[in-house]
Amino acid sequence: MDPDDVRRAITRISHEIVERNQGLAHVVLVGLQTGGVPLAGMLAEACHRIEGVEVPVGTLDVAFYRDDIGLRPVLPEAVTEMTFDITGKMVVLVDDVLFTGRTIRAALNALNDYGRAKSVQLAVMIDRGHRELPIRPDFVGKNLPTRRDEMVDVSAQGVMIGDVVVKP
Repeated sequence: MDPDDVRRAITRISHEIVERNQGLAHVVLVGLQTGGVPLAGMLAEACHRIEGVEVPVGTLDVAFYRDDIGLRPVLPEAVTEMTFDITGKMVVLVDDVLFTGRTIRAALNALNDYGRAKSVQLAVMIDRGHRELPIRPDFVGKNLPTRRDEMVDVSAQGVMIGDVVVKP
């Protein structure tokens, strides 16, 4: 995907969020650290252009909620900033790439610390398959089948696919 493809996907997903939730009155966006945070900001801007409503945006670091916490070092990548209660809200979790589903499972657990959402929806720019848990996104920029050993990098400049480099 090039920058225009990413912009168009953000616009489409924003329209889908507005339509599915019958407006934005009770919607909050929560970007997962680190890749989902800039996408959540872009979605909030697009939603504002569409509906004229400021959508609250939070950030969530799920490092301590992961189920592989004993299998690899825990490196919190960034801070969680949730300045609002999610109780009764439609929470849209935003991430850049959906792969095994384990990060989303961790995010669902982490959200419980911030209230009881009316619903939780998932928006991702790339769904690359290889699910290990029964998790499915509600909003997808692009389905992009990959090999397990490939990496996918998402930014406003586009989507890049490359091979994972293992250091000796």
